[in-house]
Amino acid sequence: MSKGYSCVGLFNPKTPENVGSVMRAAGCYGVNSVFYTGTRYDLAKKFCTDTKNMYLDIPLIGVQDLKDIIPHDCVPVAVDLIEGAKPLPDYKHPKRAFYIFGPEDNTLKKEITDFCRETIYVPTNGCMNLAAAVNVILYDRMAKGENFSNH
Repeated sequence: MSKGYSCVGLFNPKTPENVGSVMRAAGCYGVNSVFYTGTRYDLAKKFCTDTKNMYLDIPLIGVQDLKDIIPHDCVPVAVDLIEGAKPLPDYKHPKRAFYIFGPEDNTLKKEITDFCRETIYVPTNGCMNLAAAVNVILYDRMAKGENFSNH
């Protein structure tokens, strides 16, 4: 089975607990790498909760700008609870995807959603925790199998 290729981008994540949980999800769902921007995580990473030490197998890389590191042939997909976003149940994931998530205490900036080909959201009654959102998106990708869209 071809699982495609997927990476996760975190825009200025706030807490080491969430980044650690994102790394655990990345390991569970076969993510190829995780990138993050901002300085908040760098200040708090000594308290990381990556209980499976996934950073040993999956690169966790701090970068200045997520737009500058979109992996080759990957479709950048913003994940945010904003007007105009597509609901996850109806979404067909690209075979090569770069999912970009906003910080726990804010939304993605327009300059990020502008360079993303699509914006999707998880239909909920409120805002999800960052790590929970990453788990749901990656599980949905896995559950839909090779049902990738033709971008």
